[in-house]
Amino acid sequence: MGHARPDGKGWATFAVALGLLLAPGSARAQDGGGWLSAFELLATGPELGGSDVPRDIPARKGSKASVVPPEVMARVLTDAGPRPVPTASAAESGPVVAPERGGGIPVYAEAGELQRINLQQDGAGGVLAQGGGRVSEPRVRLMQEDAPLPPFKALPVVVAVVPGLLLHGLGAWAAGDTATAKQLFAVEAVGLGLLGAGLVPIALTGASRRTIGPLYAVSLTGAGLFSMSMLANLYAVTSPGLGQGKVPSTLPPLEFDLGYQYVGDATADYQNFFAVGAVARLSAVRLEASARLAPDEGNAWIRAGAAYRLWGAPERAPGSGDGTALDVEGFATYHRYPTEGFTLGGGEVSLRGRYAMARLSPRMAGSFAEGSVGLSYQGYSYPGEVADDNLHGQLLYTFGYGVWLGRGGPFRGEAMLYYDHRKDGLVGGLRGRGGGIIGSFGLRGRVLLTDRWGVAAEAQAGGALMGRLSLVYAVGGDS
Repeated sequence: MGHARPDGKGWATFAVALGLLLAPGSARAQDGGGWLSAFELLATGPELGGSDVPRDIPARKGSKASVVPPEVMARVLTDAGPRPVPTASAAESGPVVAPERGGGIPVYAEAGELQRINLQQDGAGGVLAQGGGRVSEPRVRLMQEDAPLPPFKALPVVVAVVPGLLLHGLGAWAAGDTATAKQLFAVEAVGLGLLGAGLVPIALTGASRRTIGPLYAVSLTGAGLFSMSMLANLYAVTSPGLGQGKVPSTLPPLEFDLGYQYVGDATADYQNFFAVGAVARLSAVRLEASARLAPDEGNAWIRAGAAYRLWGAPERAPGSGDGTALDVEGFATYHRYPTEGFTLGGGEVSLRGRYAMARLSPRMAGSFAEGSVGLSYQGYSYPGEVADDNLHGQLLYTFGYGVWLGRGGPFRGEAMLYYDHRKDGLVGGLRGRGGGIIGSFGLRGRVLLTDRWGVAAEAQAGGALMGRLSLVYAVGGDS
């Protein structure tokens, strides 16, 4: 038989209560002529069932507030079952004092996210909760909502570009958010450190095949962190003007897409492709398949596989979390080149993680960083004798910075700037100044405009240029 699992609010309440028990004198609020400890305020709060506390206990000398004995608090913390919201008046239990952000709206911090409540005054001087019920002002239930965005300012945007593209965090610093600025400076420093830790040994060893794989991974991780802090610095100062998206509450169990893809490759005659794909989402599993087909030349690229959610909200209900997740992925690929007379095929496995940037700073809510690392093993098939070069392995590495699109309802999706280190496929990699080959850069987005229909688009630059536009159709879901 399964056991009920405590929700996040229960653990948060227990943690707050434990902290206040250990340091009852560190947080106190004024009450008339006396002072209430945070311990006493918590005892009469709705989260801990203040209605269980007797109201006939003696008042502390010099104050009209009731004193909650330790044995009563112990019973409140240990009694099982639901605890109704108390209905005591302010005179009986004293006001609950909380820090305020403009307009007298109390602001609360829980698990790194700002929370506030919307209060409305009724004609009788009482307070109306968001649900419409009338309650006394000190006993309004907290309602979790978005914290108000800071005002948009043009100067921090300019600073985020020059010199902020080199010194990440200057944009947030110019906006007055020193905490976010320090975090971005720290991420940039770690990124530069890893970049140097990988590139210096690569140069000293002459890019030896024995060590190039791990060193490349270290270098690319550093480049990813450096890029993430740079883009986050820009997002932190522009999001107040553009608005912040939300993680979709749900996603359809099945999506199909059909469109057109153009590939501009100077070494190939084929340029026009049909682009087809499908995505199926289960609780912890995502199934994907896609194909690019050139009708004139017969060039065909097919990729199919699955991803398993190791950590994070379910695939179909990302809104039950903040968007942070970790997946293990496995795919098989097949690419036929009839004009050139060979076929490429193989398999790959990788780890892909996504991190909600709101965990780093509330200013970056609505954005995320993503990265993956893995290996592929592929082989060529063509007329002639088989040689050692027919089989090869490849380091797979991607990183990107994205935003969620939409603020609820049927309109939902995401867009992301990314770097892909792989060299095969229709786009390939860019040739560096030293003769080496790096990966490609791109921008992609996918959004549902209604419950059923949406669009997907992508642009990528590497050894070739690629553009794609597709129509998306969703099956199932909430509607």
